[in-house]
Amino acid sequence: MGRAVGIIGTGQTKHGRRDDVSYPDLVREAVNAAFEDAGITPEDIDGVVFGSMPSMMEGMAYNHFYFADAMRAVGKPILRAETCGSTGQSIAHTGVHWVSSGMADIVLVVGSEKQHEGDAQATMMTILEPFLQLSAGGAPVAFSMQSREWMGYYHIAEEKAREAAAIISVDCHNAGANNPLAHIRKRFTKEEVMNAPIITYPVRLLDVCPSSDGACAVIFASEEKAKKICETPAWVKGMGFRGEEYFIGDSSKAVWQSAIEASREAYKQAGITNPRKELDVAEIYNPFSYQELMFLECLGLCPLGKAADYVIDGVFSPGGELSCDPSGGVLCTNPIGATGLIRLAEAAMQVTGKAGSRQIEGAKLALSHAMGGAEQFNGVTIVGSEL
Repeated sequence: MGRAVGIIGTGQTKHGRRDDVSYPDLVREAVNAAFEDAGITPEDIDGVVFGSMPSMMEGMAYNHFYFADAMRAVGKPILRAETCGSTGQSIAHTGVHWVSSGMADIVLVVGSEKQHEGDAQATMMTILEPFLQLSAGGAPVAFSMQSREWMGYYHIAEEKAREAAAIISVDCHNAGANNPLAHIRKRFTKEEVMNAPIITYPVRLLDVCPSSDGACAVIFASEEKAKKICETPAWVKGMGFRGEEYFIGDSSKAVWQSAIEASREAYKQAGITNPRKELDVAEIYNPFSYQELMFLECLGLCPLGKAADYVIDGVFSPGGELSCDPSGGVLCTNPIGATGLIRLAEAAMQVTGKAGSRQIEGAKLALSHAMGGAEQFNGVTIVGSEL
């Protein structure tokens, strides 16, 4: 990976419907928080990497130019990347490579979305192939079909999958209620989740993430700079990013190869051989509760086809063997361009003891993950408290 890279600062906005601020001011809120956390000034950074969902999400192309001042990027190199839901991991990996390669010593990475200023669902539909895939519908339809494919592939009883998905929803919403920055901060009972209105079968209302406004910023630094600036950096231990076929039906999403291969690469770099035992916390990209079940398997945290059993047994619940999404996850907060970066920021906060009310005691090694594109991209970043 080249030079060692550490995270020296993170910043997030309060997420939700943010009609109280303009879009640039929303970005500025996260950026200022990251600089304050790192204890440095904008003059100290060598460049900026920015990303959001398709750039027309808010009705504006090349929005990184619009935010240049808010990101304190004037006079600095700036690069934009977008891979839909996995954008946060894509821009984080770009920032890490800038520093690891020696191109820069300190890099600011920013992800944002203000979904309530445009037609987010209409914009997301433009990523699909227009003649065949577009007619299938948007994300709820695609993820519902994937959920059914997963249940059929592994012969999982619908009742068991429904119960496990409900447990994930309850756990995430309980965690979100403890996160002062989360969009959805409301607790639900298992019965409320299981009996919520159907969106697209088998997905119900409380299995689905919100549409959020929000931003996240992370500052990466070389080993030399990180040790001088920060007492407790979160060190980047491993990264993996993989893609697969564009047409949804061309590959199995029950056995999600891009997630499997991305996590394997990250584990290899981090020297992890038994992730469920070695990791202390995992921030998994879960826009729908059924997708977390699949990701638990594809990320190697339990055997393929067995996630429902492990979830029902409490393995991934608070106090279980491996705590997942103590921030509330995507089910509680989803400003798409920032969502994957929030997973990494939360993981970094965990291993540096800065997670506040959502802190997992003794966390030293954490996984962050995001999925994007038209269901074909998966990115993983692992951070630790020790170099």
